[in-house]
Amino acid sequence: MASESIEVAASSNTLQAICYKRGSLQLLDQRKLPLESIYLDIQDSTDGWNAIRDMVVRGAPAIAIAAALSLAVEVFNLNNFNGSDGDAVSFLQKKLEYLLSSRPTAVNLSDAAKKLKQVISNAAATTSEARSIFQAYVEAAEVMLEDDVASNRAIGSYGASFIQQLTEKQNLSVLTHCNTGSLATAGYGTALGVIRALHSAGVLERAYCTETRPFNQGSRLTAFELVHDKIPATLIADSAAASLMKAGRVDAVVVGADRVASNGDTANKIGTYSVALCAKFHNVPFYVAAPLTSIDLSLSSGQEIVIEERSPKELLNTRGGLGEQVAASGISVWNPAFDVTPADLISGIITEKGVITKTSAGDAFDIKAFVQKTS
Repeated sequence: MASESIEVAASSNTLQAICYKRGSLQLLDQRKLPLESIYLDIQDSTDGWNAIRDMVVRGAPAIAIAAALSLAVEVFNLNNFNGSDGDAVSFLQKKLEYLLSSRPTAVNLSDAAKKLKQVISNAAATTSEARSIFQAYVEAAEVMLEDDVASNRAIGSYGASFIQQLTEKQNLSVLTHCNTGSLATAGYGTALGVIRALHSAGVLERAYCTETRPFNQGSRLTAFELVHDKIPATLIADSAAASLMKAGRVDAVVVGADRVASNGDTANKIGTYSVALCAKFHNVPFYVAAPLTSIDLSLSSGQEIVIEERSPKELLNTRGGLGEQVAASGISVWNPAFDVTPADLISGIITEKGVITKTSAGDAFDIKAFVQKTS
């Protein structure tokens, strides 16, 4: 059971997207980075929905945690709820369904909602007090926050060890796309967590981060984290990845995931598929780093993954749609937020329970067997 003193906040040594203590939640407005560090107060699930939808907070793990905690803050401070236990269950479930609609592609959000609904049902089976059901929800959301940090560190450790053993090099250069660090999670990061672990082990020569158009999560956020941690790093244009690999300057690619289908097809930030194709052509291993909560065994392949389309303004204007217009008025826009990388382009999937590799009998992942074995 989580204690009332649980608190996660930014410090001088750690970048945090989420600052939480019971009854209070602040989210770092990542739209302002890297020039301003502004935290927004999140008082309820409506604030949480808007923060997720408007990209105040982003990254599949952080989205799930922010959604869960926004509702935890709301019910903790709810002083005038006079309904029954059934009313409390209905209230929480409707709020979770509402939060799910903020970013549908990120499976971590739906996974968190499913688990929290079960917590709610279990609590309702043992108590007739609405306040006790709310308390059970708050504690479960706090445990998710704590577990995410531990999970990320395990991903970093497994990934760093695996890549070191596979490449047998002492000076590794790793390319990553989008942002998968402390700003995209509760702390430490997934793909960027692997890079952090390699750096801590003294074997990282350089990290390369793509700018990640059109919202520039790489140039604004990943570069910000790498500079903050004093990790040797270089920013490149998205279109420069192929040339960098051709020059032999990339030993491995590590990216995150918003959803992984049961066959290993992976949805991640738009542009990931292009990087994977370049890596395959240049014989550079391509890894996905993600917690098991990003795996959706209900989907047989990536063709079933719903891809969110974003506002045309993100392409028509600078600063992700917030700045001046740069494109011709009247031009039509196609702006998918994600693409799907086929499993045959992926060398391994790094999780908090180990690395999922392809079967010896063929060139396919048996993710279901891995999940069953490690659960």
